[in-house]
Amino acid sequence: MLRIQEVAAETGLTARSIRYYEEIGLLKPAARSDAAYRLYDTDDLERLRFIRGLRDDAGFSLTEIGQLLEDEAARVRHRERFRASQDLEERRALLRDGLERVDRQVASLRRKIERLESMIQESEGRRTHLEGHLAEIEAEVGSTSPPPDPHLAREEERRR
Repeated sequence: MLRIQEVAAETGLTARSIRYYEEIGLLKPAARSDAAYRLYDTDDLERLRFIRGLRDDAGFSLTEIGQLLEDEAARVRHRERFRASQDLEERRALLRDGLERVDRQVASLRRKIERLESMIQESEGRRTHLEGHLAEIEAEVGSTSPPPDPHLAREEERRR
């Protein structure tokens, strides 16, 4: 079990962020010490790494991350209930709920993809615009520069 400062060092998060994630329900420490220090286990570390990846690498908001984590927790609960139940209606309801959650996740990921594609198109447009300016300047510089001096060119040839 690790204390919050050790977890912060291990995950690259700040202790403040970890406390905030606990406050908003994204994380629950595995235990508390006798002195009431938060203690975290390897599952907590994995969850924090997952949260950080979604936040930093994929650009998800904490609200979106909360929904993804809840959907994953529901998937685990549903799997256990599905396996334990022989009631076809309950099993059908669990499967339908699971499908709705997956559909919501896919829609969320598609929105991210669309936003990233839009950002790429905007960047490519800026690049094309800048390339146009550069081509104009290079054409102008090329037309106003004096012709090369044949004597200097021969002198350079001799030096090589």
